[in-house]
Amino acid sequence: MRLKLAGLHKNSVVDGPGLRTVVFTQGCPHACPGCHNPQTHDPDGGYWVDVNALAAEILQEKRLRGVTFSGGEPFLQARALAALAAQLKTQKIHLVVYSGYTFEELKARAQTDTATAALLSACDLLIDGPFKQEEKDLGLLYRGSRNQRIIDVPASLAAGQVVLSELHQREAGQDYG
Repeated sequence: MRLKLAGLHKNSVVDGPGLRTVVFTQGCPHACPGCHNPQTHDPDGGYWVDVNALAAEILQEKRLRGVTFSGGEPFLQARALAALAAQLKTQKIHLVVYSGYTFEELKARAQTDTATAALLSACDLLIDGPFKQEEKDLGLLYRGSRNQRIIDVPASLAAGQVVLSELHQREAGQDYG
């Protein structure tokens, strides 16, 4: 199975908790004004990689704590990314996924799309929602605009509603402990 990438960035500490590899997918329908990665929008750009080869390359890094799927829009390639996530999860790799879609949109889509359901189920954290330039805030953890949320996906799927991650709650100055 193949995946279309815009790039791969190793040793990131800004795209999720801990030392991570970031998989930047190619192609995005959102085209948010002010997007940090506009070069990823064109679905005809980028390059193809084999999912098994990519998994092997990522898993060679012994200090790796997690992987982040970013974009572009990862859910445009949900089937290939779900296959990659399945391989990463065998090694207990923490997975963050950025999406311009909201959790609610993805959950609805997952009702009829098994690839979306599989990728969503593999996520530990989802940073959801489109980047909104009018809500841009450089002080946010892992997010570009205030409308975006850091969602605890396993807890949200179990509860049937959005459960914000501890990271999001702590950032908001809320005490849930």
